[in-house]
Amino acid sequence: MMFLDMFMIFLGMLILILGVLIGVAFLTLLERKVLGYIQIRKGPNKVGIMGVLQPFSDAIKLFTKEQTYPMFSNYLSYYFSPVISFILSLIIWMMIPYYFNMISFNLGLLFFLSCTSMGVYTVMVAGWSSNSNYSLLGGLRAVAQTISYEVSLALILMSSIVLIMDFNLLNFKIYQKLIWFIFLMLPLSMCWLSSSLAETNRTPFDFAEGESELVSGFNIEYSSGGFALIFLAEYSSILFMSLLFVLMYLGGYNLGLFFYLKLSFISFMFIWVRGTLPRYRYDKLMYLAWKIYLPISLNFLMFYLGLKIFML
Repeated sequence: MMFLDMFMIFLGMLILILGVLIGVAFLTLLERKVLGYIQIRKGPNKVGIMGVLQPFSDAIKLFTKEQTYPMFSNYLSYYFSPVISFILSLIIWMMIPYYFNMISFNLGLLFFLSCTSMGVYTVMVAGWSSNSNYSLLGGLRAVAQTISYEVSLALILMSSIVLIMDFNLLNFKIYQKLIWFIFLMLPLSMCWLSSSLAETNRTPFDFAEGESELVSGFNIEYSSGGFALIFLAEYSSILFMSLLFVLMYLGGYNLGLFFYLKLSFISFMFIWVRGTLPRYRYDKLMYLAWKIYLPISLNFLMFYLGLKIFML
């Protein structure tokens, strides 16, 4: 019986990972379509019906291209950092609170913080091991940015944890039966959304990939498979951050159509921001993290602590 249970858990994980990969593929298609319409053009519309098969042809193109290795790169760390980055971005999905056939994490939010802080190292190693000035600068920027915003993310997360007094993501649904947390914590939820934009290196905070000054950032020396894995890891983390926003502020976890619509809408907001906002200045980004989000999240944390004690 134990073996059967383990097999079913493994099968559930496999199905989940496949679902995430297909979701990521079509998120890229959605992004290209939405950006196309924002810029008053079509977007991909040749492959398949209205470009539906475009993600698959992109994947085939990326993985069949020739892999290049810079002469002076640190070969092993250069080769494995995108792989580990991709694995980490998929491991985070294991904390999704399925009701059945899945590991139910009582410490899910701690697991999330651990995995995201591990993701910093892969970016740093990817930038350093290429032995290129541009990629090293991109990697350093990405690391500084990610570490800065992890502080505010953790503090915003703590306000939500104070309200439910648990690390299990399933409990968010119980506490949001009558009112969504977004109405109780509107300023904090907006801070969380923009911090998750910075955490996933998305426009307007994509300084790791500043084309104007760094050519392409930490991934400049990567081609074919390595680049594809970095790309997949980024989009997987976008989907996951959208999911976490829905879990924490938009009514918690339920396997209905409305839940997936909310998830799609938050993912769409990531793309919408990319299509409309210009890139921030790097020192302004750091100023935003340390002098605006950090005090705001600390103040709100004290407020919700007081509220919880008062209600007890």
